[in-house]
Amino acid sequence: MTEPRIAPYGSWKSPITSDLIVAGTIGLGGVRLDGDAVYWSELRPTEGGRNVVVRRTADGQISDVTPPPFNVRSRVHEYGGGAFLVHQGTLYFSNFADQRLYRQDVGQEPVAITPEQAWRYADGVVDAQRHRIICVREDHTGEGEPVNTLVSLGLDGQDATQTVLVSGNDFYAAPRLSPDGSRLAWICWNHPNMPWDSTELWVGEVSADGSIAQAQRIAGGGAESIVQPLWSPDGTLYFVSDRSNWWNLYRWIPTTQGGEVEALCPMAAEFAFPQWVFGYSSYDFESAEQLICTYTQNGISYLASLNPTTKQLTAIETPYTEISGVHCTQGKVVFNAGSATQPGAIVQLDLVTHQLQVLRRSSELEIDPGYLSVPEAIAFPTENNLTAYGFYYPPKNKDFQATAGERPPLLVKSHGGPTGATSAAFNLKIQYWTSRGFAVLDVNYGGSTGYGREYRERLKGQWGIVDVDDCANGARYLAEQGKVDGDRLVIDGGSAGGYTTLCALTFRDVFKAGASYYGVSDLEALATDTHKFESRYLDSLIGPYPERKDLYIERSPIHATQSLNCPVIFFQGDEDKIVPPNQAEMMVDALRKKGLPVAYVLYEGEQHGFRKAENIKRTLDGEFYFYAKVFGFAMADEVEPVAIENLTIPRLQQV
Repeated sequence: MTEPRIAPYGSWKSPITSDLIVAGTIGLGGVRLDGDAVYWSELRPTEGGRNVVVRRTADGQISDVTPPPFNVRSRVHEYGGGAFLVHQGTLYFSNFADQRLYRQDVGQEPVAITPEQAWRYADGVVDAQRHRIICVREDHTGEGEPVNTLVSLGLDGQDATQTVLVSGNDFYAAPRLSPDGSRLAWICWNHPNMPWDSTELWVGEVSADGSIAQAQRIAGGGAESIVQPLWSPDGTLYFVSDRSNWWNLYRWIPTTQGGEVEALCPMAAEFAFPQWVFGYSSYDFESAEQLICTYTQNGISYLASLNPTTKQLTAIETPYTEISGVHCTQGKVVFNAGSATQPGAIVQLDLVTHQLQVLRRSSELEIDPGYLSVPEAIAFPTENNLTAYGFYYPPKNKDFQATAGERPPLLVKSHGGPTGATSAAFNLKIQYWTSRGFAVLDVNYGGSTGYGREYRERLKGQWGIVDVDDCANGARYLAEQGKVDGDRLVIDGGSAGGYTTLCALTFRDVFKAGASYYGVSDLEALATDTHKFESRYLDSLIGPYPERKDLYIERSPIHATQSLNCPVIFFQGDEDKIVPPNQAEMMVDALRKKGLPVAYVLYEGEQHGFRKAENIKRTLDGEFYFYAKVFGFAMADEVEPVAIENLTIPRLQQV
């Protein structure tokens, strides 16, 4: 057995290269069932970030359904989701380029069924009795904000007429038909709420002419977030609500007085996810007597079976720590899954034998476990005598060990959202760092989901404070334990995580460098120049604008660059409508004028998040290159250099 080589942290040679990651990895999502066939979507970086619907037939044959150049992706709410549905072998999908809906019969080319119009569609369901689709439509034809409604449209496109079924609210999601087609349920909410703040669940009767009558709100409003309405096979309406502090399962029992809501399985656990995109599914019915669900506790996912009659929850053992996208047919359940050391996959479980079958992996790469860092769930003290959470990854590479007495540099990762969460699922981009000698702390700061509404609401009015404190305190905690080098703490994040990163670098004296991926630097600009879905998000995170303009200025890194005294690299897409490029460019200019080391990488044709293989590669290598130059460690491999301004200054020569 070869003895490990002695080499400084950061200079270890790793087989987990950026080329390996982008060439051997796809994104998996959007599981749908149609008879014995399983459908899902694949995000393929090597095809320019194209999203393709794939079908697996009962005999195990897997094939692409979506022909090039079609790209199955909706832009409703900009984040999309719910971009396709399948009914009796026919695929209906939203095409990214023109946002029209297309119908594709087996073996045929897609045919547009909606007109060339500034309309976007998502989250559809087939109403077979009336030969139509009911879906969310986002209308961009008028002045001001786009208008969101629930509409119906013909399945074949021969009738271009679209009928507005439900309107009047700012946002809609999850139109769901009862099994007999007689009732429609849906979710709606209004500014300034986000769907994790306050939503309403409505039910209406479907009239003979297809219109919706006798609509009634049956739950929600106030401080209650309802998501994922779903009818059971026997016609009972189920949903997930956080009225108990936790997103738990409930059902609606109609009565002569209008109905009552019944809790099914009260637990200190989350049975749902924040509704950033359409089409999430954390539970489904195998039958009227068996519901299959996933829930999370302390950042770890579990699979279970629930008997709606006895309300008995029974655990289903799996090797996975992250589970989502649950869909059932009789005798089986299909879902997205991942674990700490295995890539994400589409998995099928036989509910009789409990045998698991992997249908598709996000990566077929076989990586020696000797190069894989296994995350440790940690809890650490933070401000106001509270506790925050995260996943700690120590450096790991079987071929190397550090020089005596050296502690590793630490990369703190701040997730986006900020209403979101990180998990312990296998992440090759994190392993890229740990196999080179970095430690990584992936933080679920206050405001993250998975720990109940109370934890999620720590960020109310405190964005740029609580999240920043938690990231800084997590780094300090590991440094004080002697696990990492307190003089080589760095931080990165994308979108909202980029804002947290820039705030941490500007308003705290903890981190020595950082990387912002399409991060927010000017809260005023975000409040006045962003898309409808998030246009009032900051009301709860910061305060109403312009009434609390003072807070927007006070917490914007662009207005406090005098306090920023460390190197930063910025990565940005030139077509980003959520955080436009000028947010990064203002910060770059300020750092340039201060004479601080700064780098700016702008990607042509990218939006909010990078989907093209060459840009994902460039970003990983570019950030690593930046830290290597800032801290002066030698890289084991040559990577494409990044132009760093102001690098050769006396302060850095002493690092």
